[in-house]
Amino acid sequence: MSGFYDKNKKFYLEQINLEEIINDLEDNFSDQAGVGPKSLEEAHEWYQLVLDNAGKICEEFIAPRAESVDEEGPSFCNGEVKWAKGTQENMKMLAQSGYMGGTLPRKYGGLNMPVTVNNLVVEMVSQADASLMNLVGLQDIAVTLYKFGNEEQKERVLPKFCSGEVSGSMALTEPDAGSDLQAVQLKALEKDGKWCLDGVKRFITNGCGEVSLVLARTEEGTKDGRGLSMMLYERYRDDNMIIRRIENKHGIHGSPTCELQFNMAECELVGKRRFGLIKYVMSLMNGARLAVSAQALGVAQAAYDEAVKYANEREQFGKAIVHFPAVYQMLADMNAEIETTRLLLYHTSLAVDYMDMYERKAEKGESVRDQMKKWTAKADFLTPLAKFTATEMANKTAYDAVQIHGGCGFMKDFKVERLSRDARITNIYEGTTQLQVVAALPRITSGLFRDMVNELLSVDGLTDQPVSEISKLIEDVMKRVEKVKACDNKDLLDYCGNYFVECASIIYRMALFLPVAIKYEEKRELFKYYKNKSLNRINYLLSLIDSIESDYGCSVDEIKKPFVKKS
Repeated sequence: MSGFYDKNKKFYLEQINLEEIINDLEDNFSDQAGVGPKSLEEAHEWYQLVLDNAGKICEEFIAPRAESVDEEGPSFCNGEVKWAKGTQENMKMLAQSGYMGGTLPRKYGGLNMPVTVNNLVVEMVSQADASLMNLVGLQDIAVTLYKFGNEEQKERVLPKFCSGEVSGSMALTEPDAGSDLQAVQLKALEKDGKWCLDGVKRFITNGCGEVSLVLARTEEGTKDGRGLSMMLYERYRDDNMIIRRIENKHGIHGSPTCELQFNMAECELVGKRRFGLIKYVMSLMNGARLAVSAQALGVAQAAYDEAVKYANEREQFGKAIVHFPAVYQMLADMNAEIETTRLLLYHTSLAVDYMDMYERKAEKGESVRDQMKKWTAKADFLTPLAKFTATEMANKTAYDAVQIHGGCGFMKDFKVERLSRDARITNIYEGTTQLQVVAALPRITSGLFRDMVNELLSVDGLTDQPVSEISKLIEDVMKRVEKVKACDNKDLLDYCGNYFVECASIIYRMALFLPVAIKYEEKRELFKYYKNKSLNRINYLLSLIDSIESDYGCSVDEIKKPFVKKS
């Protein structure tokens, strides 16, 4: 095995049981056309071939172009955007290799893969060039169109995505509507029986893409999310959208970020009116957040690999710096965080696969309401938890990788300089870390988090001491949750939210990793290291919550006073 699909990624994928998902996706292997795999074993073998080939393409073709793509970036001339030469070559290679429709059904030219397997491809693409993932990852808009579009829209657009003929964008953000998408003002107006878009979108990743899903206000006089709908805009069918500019960014230089002006540009309604934000965008954003989590993990892996390589090559005071405790402590932390985050990401992807599976079953009329509710709740909690964890971890890993390189890490001659810039966006776009806390916190305060961890700990064969340690941590966290909730002060709960979500991330990863450490001897030392580090971190976070309660009671208003400008 060679390329970025290494034995570690393969190992963690093997910890995920995809049997039920694959059986459903392949309709119990009843494909009469003979295109898909004919058995579970054949499906697994095919996934391994797909991943192994993707890993080789990423390492041997995409990664060597990453520096030139970062330096050249996209160009903008006469209202048109042109990708960097390396980006064009990368997209052509991935399209020709069949990777542009990973989770879409074969009838449209897709690979019909589980989300879990496809996210591994996204991770490896990001490890090679994080900016390229933004173009590949935007296939999520094709998935959204598949879920909510009509058959004519799907037949017209989805094959173009799968062949690589088109790329896409999700046009959500506006100058005055960033995280607060309820404030979107771009209008979709009905004119002569057709819909037209009128207004401005800003910070649109690959806004030059041929196909865009646009969040627009269809209900005149409304000011909240209930007046928003999802619209399909295709540039090759209408020329009334102008690209006003592309942004000069800190990182991910290969990915163009555009400002768009729609001048009564003809479009189509996707799904039902008024469901744009409350249903379709939430589905789209959850998929995007999972993809960004994979992107962050890929960047972290690349930064860690560079740090290990440099630490072994660089000599100071007569020996390689990898032998200095200050250096190998950072490397040990990186390794523990990357491996536990990878396990969290793959389990999050599995939860999304289960949610999608039960949605498909429900559409067929099967009675699966309870199962769908259960897995939707899990996916809705784990998705923001994974993004919170992976993106913050990627930033820390890239930061430490630069530190290990010393002055060289600050120079563009070394990959970690680019990786540190590319990592920075991951905990900002598709919902900042702070918004992931807002999304995950209700699942902690409701007790869902505790139930999910207890479910993980109920598996036979787990060792008593770690189980009791993890159980105690859960109760210690929930005790503080109940104390804060009893104050009935939302500001206090939100203030402590970051601490609670970080505790939840650490504990959940410990619970996921425990059976792996018991089963595989080679992972036990890593689990021990992560557990000891985590116990200290959680105790510290809980002490912060206790000190807030002790110093400020049920109000945290005093904390913000020094920063509020007096009128």
